[in-house]
Amino acid sequence: MRNIKNMTDRAGKRIYKVAAIVTAAALFCARGYTASQCVLRAQEGVPAPAVYDEAQEKTAPEELQLYAQAAVLMDADSGRVLYGKNPGEKLPMASTTKIMTCILALEYGNPDDIVEVSSYAASMPKVKLYVKAGEKYYLGDLLYSLMLESHNDSAVVIAEAVGGSVEKFAAMMNQKARDIGCFDSYFITPNGLDAKVNESGKVHSTTAADLARIMAYCVTDSPEKERFLEITRTQGYDFTDADGTRSFHCNNHNAFLGMMQEALSGKTGFTNNAGYCYVGAVESEGRTFTVALLACGWPNNRSYKWSDMKKLVAYGMERYQYRDIYEKQSFSAIPVRNGIAGEKGTPFEEAQVCVTLQTEEESLPYLLCGTDQVEVKTRVEPVLEAPVAAGEQVGLVSYYLNGELIKNYAVCTDSAIEKRSFLWIFQYILKLAFFL
Repeated sequence: MRNIKNMTDRAGKRIYKVAAIVTAAALFCARGYTASQCVLRAQEGVPAPAVYDEAQEKTAPEELQLYAQAAVLMDADSGRVLYGKNPGEKLPMASTTKIMTCILALEYGNPDDIVEVSSYAASMPKVKLYVKAGEKYYLGDLLYSLMLESHNDSAVVIAEAVGGSVEKFAAMMNQKARDIGCFDSYFITPNGLDAKVNESGKVHSTTAADLARIMAYCVTDSPEKERFLEITRTQGYDFTDADGTRSFHCNNHNAFLGMMQEALSGKTGFTNNAGYCYVGAVESEGRTFTVALLACGWPNNRSYKWSDMKKLVAYGMERYQYRDIYEKQSFSAIPVRNGIAGEKGTPFEEAQVCVTLQTEEESLPYLLCGTDQVEVKTRVEPVLEAPVAAGEQVGLVSYYLNGELIKNYAVCTDSAIEKRSFLWIFQYILKLAFFL
């Protein structure tokens, strides 16, 4: 009888223990967390805006006196406009168009291809190479004719060879412009001669901001940037037609290459509607600037573009330097509601997941001047809802320059957290009641 009584007491205690666990687990699951879900918040201790040397210039940007109706100085690496005068005004761009023609021919054509001259190409007005219908040339040779002497007939031969027709090549030009973020440009011709589409009223035109961005693409981002630079920096080039019956010599008319040792590339342009235009790139101390000038005087003001170019380049070199704006980040583990806290977790433990910044970068160099303000904002979820996948994005670290977003880094979970279910709780209770 005593043994039976002891067994009954032990069974009763075990049942009582199980009931207590079930009740507590149920209450725990029902209660959850009081923190709001899926709300991004700024963490305390966000790094303050970057502060630079007091010796740096703190004055407002200088108002430059430029001849050009529209002008832009751009950081080629970031695409940021550092100085602009009517940067978004749509204007004809004359032969500066040919930088787009050249880069497309390099990317989609083969310099060793032999191309034939059409009667339409031969009919182009001067400046021209004076090719004749039916003649054949190497595509690579015509690129020097295009960029050094700015020959209009060579541009059409190139366009027809690469695109199949001038119209199809113009479509390629417009698509490339959109691909690199130039949405205010419209190309009709490969040589930049004044043109208008009568049915739509669209004019062959661009903006100073778009033109500077196209040059930035040509010298920094294009897979053919080295070949582009090689062609546009060549001072003189000799070639013949494919049959070897006619000989030609081209001189580089980009006088700016000889004006500054930092000059990297460039292209001149002129039509009656566009006036004198120029787009160029310079490189100094790891910095690459592009400059675009539209409607920069008419005859006899050929030298205006060089004056404006020097002013803008000097402005960029004097004011802007690279600075590392990267801020190291550390994060607390995030609670996971209704999550299982590890392999041996209990219904009474709070599940948490660690998070890290998804980048291998340890620096973020950016071209800045003394008046620029950098702000870093860190936002993470305060609480997550199970289940949580490994690598799930739960926040962002954002870099702002003068209030504009310039960089985002994702904050992601390091591991997965499974959801706590009644089945899991029941299995836990069975283990606790009968195997412990």
